[in-house]
Amino acid sequence: MPPLTQYGRMAERHWREFLPKLVRDLEAQGQLHQRLLEAEEKTKDEMATLRSRLMAEGLTADQAHRQAWETVRERYLLLPPET
Repeated sequence: MPPLTQYGRMAERHWREFLPKLVRDLEAQGQLHQRLLEAEEKTKDEMATLRSRLMAEGLTADQAHRQAWETVRERYLLLPPET
């Protein structure tokens, strides 16, 4: 399996700290690495799409990247804590 990028490693640290049950379940199923890969891929794809749209609306590349990151990161990587 391919190694995780910075996004996948960030998600793994976050999930282990705030979603320990999810991590245990995914590890027991042998699916943790695959789910992390999926989360980082979805993040990259949505960020690229949003960044392009924001740049077309007049934002600089840096502004578009920052806004896309703020918008997308909690969808797949920095999930809400377990209750």
